[in-house]
Amino acid sequence: MHSPPPPTAIKLIPPEILLLAYRSGVFPMADSRDDEEVFWVEPRNRAIFPLDGFRMSRSLAKLIRQDRYEIRVDGDFSAVIGECAQPRIDHPGTWISEVIDASYRNLHRQGHAHSVECWHKRKLVGGLYGVAFDRVFCGESMFTRADNASKVALAALICLMRRAGYVLLDCQFMTDHLASLGAVQVSRDDYQERLSAACEGSPRCTLLEALEQLQEEAQASASSPGKLIAQSFTHTS
Repeated sequence: MHSPPPPTAIKLIPPEILLLAYRSGVFPMADSRDDEEVFWVEPRNRAIFPLDGFRMSRSLAKLIRQDRYEIRVDGDFSAVIGECAQPRIDHPGTWISEVIDASYRNLHRQGHAHSVECWHKRKLVGGLYGVAFDRVFCGESMFTRADNASKVALAALICLMRRAGYVLLDCQFMTDHLASLGAVQVSRDDYQERLSAACEGSPRCTLLEALEQLQEEAQASASSPGKLIAQSFTHTS
């Protein structure tokens, strides 16, 4: 009896192609999980998060100050993208194909894709992932398995970006949910100008280093990471 043929290897999008696309304002998507092809998207109108414009409700601020969730950067990138690729009640399909999934895991190994995560009792309960280059972070997707965990992860990301010296947070397509948190829509030309300016410099440190500095500051001041994150928004709003 002949052995079955080995599974077809997933063809990765090379990291240099992905980074060139993002620096050009373009990103890949797919029609389904099993789709072997990707298509490249450049929205006519782009959603971005002004780093001083995040809208934190009183209930969210209270949740963050309570430190219910432990914030981690790149604690388990593979688990985050795996959760983001899962079907949802309001969207049974996914644009994160196996090709895109594997390509971003590879990009993470190269140091250009990162996750910001919420953990509770040693369990991953929410987070987001995206692509980082120069002073830009392009958010790709987020998920939540606990009360407002994805919002906490987003607030943590923005706080860490400001501390690290990033200037542009791209969230691709506008939704009512993102708009309620402070995202704004800009034209393609406006986005390209912001992108070009953000690509001219480098951040002061990585997101992980910014988190470590925040944790050290919290310990030195007898505070907590959550309180410092919440305070960072009250000082700018």
